[in-house]
Amino acid sequence: MTELLKSSLTRRTVLQAAAVGATGISPALRAVVYAQGSDAPEKKEVKIGFIPLTDCASVVMASVLGIDKKYGVKIIPTKEASWAGVRDKLVSGELDFAHVLYGLIYGVHMGTAGPKKDMAVLMSLNNNGQAITLSKKIADKGAVDAASLAKLMATEKREYTFAQTFPTGTHAMWLYYWLASAGINPFQDARAIVVPPPQMVANMRVGNMDGFCVGEPWGHRAIMDGIGITAVTTQDIWKDHPEKVLGTTAEFAKKNPNTARAVTAAILEASKWIDSGLQNKMKMAETVADKSYVNTSVDAINQRILGRYQNGLGKTWDDPNYMKFYNDGAVNFPYLSDGMWFLTQHKRWGLIKEHPDYLALAKQINHIDIYKDAATASKTPVPKDVMRSSKMIDGVVWDGKDPKKYADGFKVKA
Repeated sequence: MTELLKSSLTRRTVLQAAAVGATGISPALRAVVYAQGSDAPEKKEVKIGFIPLTDCASVVMASVLGIDKKYGVKIIPTKEASWAGVRDKLVSGELDFAHVLYGLIYGVHMGTAGPKKDMAVLMSLNNNGQAITLSKKIADKGAVDAASLAKLMATEKREYTFAQTFPTGTHAMWLYYWLASAGINPFQDARAIVVPPPQMVANMRVGNMDGFCVGEPWGHRAIMDGIGITAVTTQDIWKDHPEKVLGTTAEFAKKNPNTARAVTAAILEASKWIDSGLQNKMKMAETVADKSYVNTSVDAINQRILGRYQNGLGKTWDDPNYMKFYNDGAVNFPYLSDGMWFLTQHKRWGLIKEHPDYLALAKQINHIDIYKDAATASKTPVPKDVMRSSKMIDGVVWDGKDPKKYADGFKVKA
């Protein structure tokens, strides 16, 4: 008997399950059924690719803490060098799942990010916690936020270079949105390049870019190393924005629905564990800082996961909208409007030429049915609505109701 089976099949649990009767199975017993019964995972051992970033933590901790075993699977976290590598290994089937950029999954599905293949988003892994860094060299000339950067670019004309991590990914969209909010066209007024996250700081050190957008701990690392300043956090661009997701191919999800559900449930439980208190967050920071995962010092990770920020210019603040992994389940639901937003930005910047059927694509890619089953098994609350509304840094509200009008409504676009 598994550990969960031993702990769950108490007389009280069985009585609770019997009381549920025809209306369904209790969450505690359902987890056992997933692991042991007809809903047992089709694949017992799964490879989940990840990039060395703080927000890979829920995947790592689900494995390290043994939470995966409770759901009948064994997670093998697999460290990857770049998002392009993650994409290729997902498409080829070398990886079963990945900690991956939201917009990468949508880009592969649409054929705008390399090979075209039907893809699936199973859950959101985190909200917030990325940053845009400007080099110390241009900060010393007064470029410390979007407005002052635009002023410097207008007065000191040259080619300005900004790095993101993948053409259709989240970091590209945050960078472009922020630049455009100050009237800077990221394609006409600057040069955009792709650099893998762990290489950002080294590339800024040798002067290869004026700014970059990437996930932690690399924004804070640039400050620690004295080569950059935080111009804006991504939560200031969009409070509680979607970021990384648990992604797989639609083919894998269809062939292995029980495995997909079990892995999602395990990572949901790990997400809840991370957000359950200071001690757990510090344990997580110590774990993912190891060379097997992010390969950096613990102090590069453990400040910003607690909302303790500094910008490299002497300003410090406590940010309540720091990186969150669970937040009572609000983080993890794969809102259709979140996926649709990335499509609107891909259209805005000319990555797709025509308006797609935004809602139909989001329904196809975001597997809400699998998520809901996993949420039941892990006792995660589920929101009532599959859409949500948010106000961006430029004051524009996104609610998913009219994606065509929204995508066409930006003054600065391709």
